[in-house]
Parts: sequence; C-alpha cells; structure tokens
Amino acid sequence: MAYALQDSPVGLLAWIVEKLRGWADCGGDVESVFPRDLILTHVTLYWVTSTIGSANQLYHEASKVPVHLREGERVAVPCGIARFPKEEPMPPRSWVERGYDLRRWTELPRGGHFAAMEQPELLARDAREFFRPLRTQA
Repeated sequence: MAYALQDSPVGLLAWIVEKLRGWADCGGDVESVFPRDLILTHVTLYWVTSTIGSANQLYHEASKVPVHLREGERVAVPCGIARFPKEEPMPPRSWVERGYDLRRWTELPRGGHFAAMEQPELLARDAREFFRPLRTQA
C-alpha cells in the first residue's frame, strides 16, 4: 500500500482525506474542522518526505501484535487518558486501570483520532491538568 500511496500525490491526498473524514469528529464535512491549507500541508509533508509508509507501519504492527500485559503486570509510569468521543477503538477504563497507573481519565466533548489537529486547545488543557500535580512530585 505504501508504494501506491507514495507513487501518486492525488492518491495520497484521497487516502488522507478519507481518513480525516472517517476518523475525525467532523460529521463528514472535513473542511469544517480542517482548513484546506492544513490538509494540503499535511499531505505535502508526507509526500516530500516519503513517510506515508512508515506512518502506517504502527497500524500494521498493532494489528498483528496488540498491546498485552500479563496477569498482574502493570506499567508504573503515571498515565493520563484524554478520551475523545470519535476515537475508536478505546478499551474501557477498567481495563486501563488494571494495567496502568491511571491518574487522569478525561471524557472530552468533541474530537476524534486527529485530536491534536482537531481540538488542540482541549488536548493542551487536559495535558496541562494531567502534568500539574506531577510537577510537585519530582
């Protein structure tokens, strides 16, 4: 797939716009959330750096070997989840709490897979709130 996407800038644009439309909280209207210049900049970065293949590698690897913790195994590093309503799949909070030191779980009102581009203010605010109490622990 990476070869085909890197071979055609129009194919790459179509692929990325389809992902923005399907995975973002935009109600099917991509340009209501992502300005055209932002979309073209995003696609151009993938095109000129030839990185669409490596960007998609994570999805391929995760589909073959999903994250799995053994019984009783926990990640001790403090964890925060900013839960955007259109981000799927997302494990239930109880599953996350079993394996991670969950310090913050925030259900946000809007946003999807591309939260940093869709809702940067909400994401930044939640990240600040997560890290604020950790500053005094250092």
